[in-house]
Amino acid sequence: MVTKGKFKGKKGKVLRTLKEKQKVVVEKINLVTRHLRKTSQKPGEVIKKEAPLEVANVKLVCPHCAQVIRVGYKKSADGKKNRICKKCSAVVDIAKATIKEKK
Repeated sequence: MVTKGKFKGKKGKVLRTLKEKQKVVVEKINLVTRHLRKTSQKPGEVIKKEAPLEVANVKLVCPHCAQVIRVGYKKSADGKKNRICKKCSAVVDIAKATIKEKK
């Protein structure tokens, strides 16, 4: 969920994280228009794509209590480090995307 700025209150799935720039790309949020020049193979076109948002302006929504949360960490009995919701203490089990950033 976006917590600050023009898109405050909107929810979306995080598509990519840009660690060096401390930004995230959220699905269908912060859309920008990009004009592509025509080439000999294809005509010019106008496309819309998602632009990055600051990490500080985005928070996680807990799937258990459905509230915007801060994340804590706790080790389980088998020694695995789990993310937990600071409000309801439930384990937040969201699969991490393995998308590599283009340089």
